Amino acid sequence: MQQAKTENVIEMRGVTTRFGEHVVHENLDFDVRRGEIMAVVGGSGSGKSTLLREIILLQKPAAGSIHVLGEDITKMSEEAALDLRRRWGVMFQSGGLFGSLNVLENIGLPLREHTDLSDTLIDRIAALKLSLTGLEADAAKKLPSELSGGMLKRAALARALALDPELLFLDEPTAGLDPASADGVDQLVLQMRDTFGLTVVVITHDLDLLWSIADRVAMLGEHRVLAVGTMEELTQSELPAVREYFEGARTAAARRRAEHQPEAANAQERKVEKREVESTWKQK
Repeated sequence: MQQAKTENVIEMRGVTTRFGEHVVHENLDFDVRRGEIMAVVGGSGSGKSTLLREIILLQKPAAGSIHVLGEDITKMSEEAALDLRRRWGVMFQSGGLFGSLNVLENIGLPLREHTDLSDTLIDRIAALKLSLTGLEADAAKKLPSELSGGMLKRAALARALALDPELLFLDEPTAGLDPASADGVDQLVLQMRDTFGLTVVVITHDLDLLWSIADRVAMLGEHRVLAVGTMEELTQSELPAVREYFEGARTAAARRRAEHQPEAANAQERKVEKREVESTWKQK
């Protein structure tokens, strides 16, 4: 029996991006499958951040097509773009939280902008999202400047989840964190994907994250996607540029750590947790 084709929730075809005479992408193709954690890597200047900005409608390419959740975003109206933005969440590298708002207000901001829910209900939903990321309730009243690096990342993730997105975009989610905090964020992302069935795109250079949670990795270089595959496949690539990127002691050490790291939870535990979350939501 022929297997059903895996659904792509993001498809980029022939994308070309220029800034004046400087070419960032040229005839780039890129796919993300529903339900996977896709990591995007590459050297400095390879166009990782530009790729993210194009997918989330912050920048238009000079040529090519980009389909997100079945919609051609290069041709849609502003009204249609606003509707589509409600279907994804973005966690920026610096967190992107507003310094004058406390954590609870920051998490509730997308709900206030895009829904007609009451302030009371928005605060309750924001508190739930906060608890899902593992932050204590007393963090809700703190300003972003009062949070540690790991807490700030979790608060930013809670805000990205505020509208129950189908797609989650993470820009360097572990940058600047100590190893313990970074491990916590890695496992939290994996837990959120498994609990809510999210599709996750991660821009990163964190080798530990790549080995521990990425289903596939796309490497950018030479203005295009050089290779796509699992970490195991990419470390055995015949392309010199790909092999050189993943060779070395740091890659080997990250692989060993991932192989000896216990899973955050087995499948049954995740199912139980999902039921508990859904039950909590209904009670709210």
